[in-house]
Amino acid sequence: MVKITGGNALLDVNVILTKAGLKEGMVVADLGCGGTGHFVYPASDMVGKAGRVYAVDIMRTVLETINKRKKQEAIDNIETVWSNLEIFNATQIESGSVDIALLINTLYQSHKRVEIMRETIRMMKKDSLLIIVEWKNVNLPFGPPVDERVNCNQLKDSAPKLGLEFKEEFFVGQYHYGLIFQKI
Repeated sequence: MVKITGGNALLDVNVILTKAGLKEGMVVADLGCGGTGHFVYPASDMVGKAGRVYAVDIMRTVLETINKRKKQEAIDNIETVWSNLEIFNATQIESGSVDIALLINTLYQSHKRVEIMRETIRMMKKDSLLIIVEWKNVNLPFGPPVDERVNCNQLKDSAPKLGLEFKEEFFVGQYHYGLIFQKI
């Protein structure tokens, strides 16, 4: 029996954010951020006071949790944004304003993946990066059913049609794959 505790045991935040190239002053959007803000807070530290992190989710309770912690810790560079990423132009983030977009374990949760990609790309600056991390397409004793997982090769193949260039696949752990795309 495999014991998985989640958090960095499942996905190492530092590996992913370092690979994404986060730097002081950048604007980052964590799209489908989740209630723990697993990537939000480390990204906030990496972009510093001159940067901004958008924590985006469709669940208001998730955003309330992030807002509480943000207030408790006096973090000024995180902004929560409620949005349905499946609707083009629904996210209250300016078009062409994001340096790094993160879709981490987000796409498998929807059957409108192309719509989510279109909305994500809308927010991105030219030449900015999109980091996608998803479950590998193998049977595991945990995680989503295999038929709900996102096929890595389909993402790579569809990228040019969406205005993205595939840059790299990288190792993010035993159960996930990581992809880097650049907006062209």
